[in-house]
Amino acid sequence: EEKLNLDDSQWEDIHVVTGALKMFFRELPEPLFPYCFFEQFVEAIKIPDKAIRIKSIKNLVKKLPKPNYETMKILFEHLKKIAAKESVNLMSTQSLGIVFGPTLLRPEKETGNMAVHMLYQNQIVELMLSEYSKIFG
Repeated sequence: EEKLNLDDSQWEDIHVVTGALKMFFRELPEPLFPYCFFEQFVEAIKIPDKAIRIKSIKNLVKKLPKPNYETMKILFEHLKKIAAKESVNLMSTQSLGIVFGPTLLRPEKETGNMAVHMLYQNQIVELMLSEYSKIFG
């Protein structure tokens, strides 16, 4: 409902825009990866065989509610473009996983496994970026 003037100079700083994007996803009532899918994605990322791991993630992504799927597809396509310019912006798929993993994918109730969860959150985002065409194609 809020009217924003995107021509305002405050939006020229990429960190402000990125912060606003992360805040939007962090403040959703439920993360982009719904709570009920958290453990399933974590179990999928643990699969040792890469081809099976990718297939499992793809199958989970297909099961997401349509708005989540569509938003995720567009967001990851955009983040993939950012990673493609890593030599300029220093944002690799790994860096993007670290930045966006905990924002997009988190358990409903925090437990003592926060550090372990963070590792898996990062790996899931990283895999989805590096294998975007196999997951969303």
